[in-house]
Amino acid sequence: MGGWMGAVNARSSRVVILGGGPGGYEAALVAAHLGADVTVVERTGIGGAAVLTDCVPSKALISTADYMSDFETAADLGVHLEDHEGDEVSDAVADLPEVNRRVLTLARAQSADIRTRLGEVGVRVLDGAGSLVSPTSVRVEGAGAAEELTADVVLVATGASPRVMDTAVPDGERILTWQQIYDLRELPQRLVVVGSGVTGAELAQAYLGLGSEVVLVSSRDRVLPGEDPDAAAVIEDVFRKRGMEVLGRSRMAAVERTADGVVVRLEDGREVTGTHALLAVGSVPLTRGIGLEEVGVDLQPSGHVAVDRVSRTSVRGVYAAGDCTGVLPLASVAAMQGRIAMSHALGDAVAPLQLGVVSANIFTDPEIATVGITQKDVDEERVDAEVLMLPLSRNPRAKMLGITDGFVKLFAQKGSGAVVGGVVVAPRASELIFPVTLAVQHRLNVDQVASTFTVYPSLSGSIAEAARRLHPIA
Repeated sequence: MGGWMGAVNARSSRVVILGGGPGGYEAALVAAHLGADVTVVERTGIGGAAVLTDCVPSKALISTADYMSDFETAADLGVHLEDHEGDEVSDAVADLPEVNRRVLTLARAQSADIRTRLGEVGVRVLDGAGSLVSPTSVRVEGAGAAEELTADVVLVATGASPRVMDTAVPDGERILTWQQIYDLRELPQRLVVVGSGVTGAELAQAYLGLGSEVVLVSSRDRVLPGEDPDAAAVIEDVFRKRGMEVLGRSRMAAVERTADGVVVRLEDGREVTGTHALLAVGSVPLTRGIGLEEVGVDLQPSGHVAVDRVSRTSVRGVYAAGDCTGVLPLASVAAMQGRIAMSHALGDAVAPLQLGVVSANIFTDPEIATVGITQKDVDEERVDAEVLMLPLSRNPRAKMLGITDGFVKLFAQKGSGAVVGGVVVAPRASELIFPVTLAVQHRLNVDQVASTFTVYPSLSGSIAEAARRLHPIA
């Protein structure tokens, strides 16, 4: 990457941002705060895919499924639903069109809130598609006449879209990407989910919870192959216990529409039938055809924009953030990249992106939250660390809540006892990982964590207990 150190004057600079997702709108807020003249160009809606077709709607859908699973837990706790005649109600039923309407309403409301906030700080929003004419000029084409914007700083935050294969072409009715599921008019009777990564696992469990029969087709030995193996084992066990059919080592060859559903053909010749198929086989960056290569911005073979730790591209004054960079496909990382880019470009104090302290969450039930080093790092001896795992089934609050699956795992550096990573598998693990992230971020040792008060009883008590058990003994 070049050595330009962001020497423009923030008060007189013009910033153009391509893409209004987390990377784009967070960058816009920072740039406006620093006094720049900021324009955001967005073709599908402020918030981007994260707000309109991905994170917000999918997590709202998952939350609905989680709520339905609470009815099952309630029965274990001695609580039963009865109708007005005193008969027990055995099943909760999801009205999928109504669920989807609520989900999309939430997404649109979030998008509107972000647009309002951008307007409050003076950011101009243009609805249209932007492309680079030069490193300092952006052409915007929308409903009206084309417009050319002059820029001192350009941020590319165009995101990514679902990967589509020639042998499995979505039709939006029976063969679907994760962006098309909110148009479904009825709950799939038998849903075949292709891909067992984060998106596939989350949505497979969501539809299972909503009442669909679900088959999960995984090309790997287990679901969530890139995650902590102990956590993935818990989730796969939960999937199977709740009735999901999980097909491991089963690579999809093609998906075809039939008269009344779909057939998923596997490479070994087997066929899996269903009423619908959901494709979750990765994503591709939206970087082609917007002038990047023409102005000299380096792209990786995958099509992702090559950036350094302050989000610079190979061209002076052009930055990139979010899924189009392939750094880490998380909304939180996109937002941080965007903020860092603007701080660097406009001369504010900035620290380079630190991926080692990024906390991430998978919204299955239970959730999987992680931060810092991984079990693989320890197993392959890249990090010399002690590992301690506590099952949540021993936690008193977990017993009260009817939680039987999950655990807390901490990694502590040998010698110093510094907390260098953690895994939480639990309901709302996304909230429980925060104290572990604080410990990793600020290099707290296990004794400092252990000596901090926790509420009794609480799930967070297991984090402190794990730290106590990792107390170094001379």
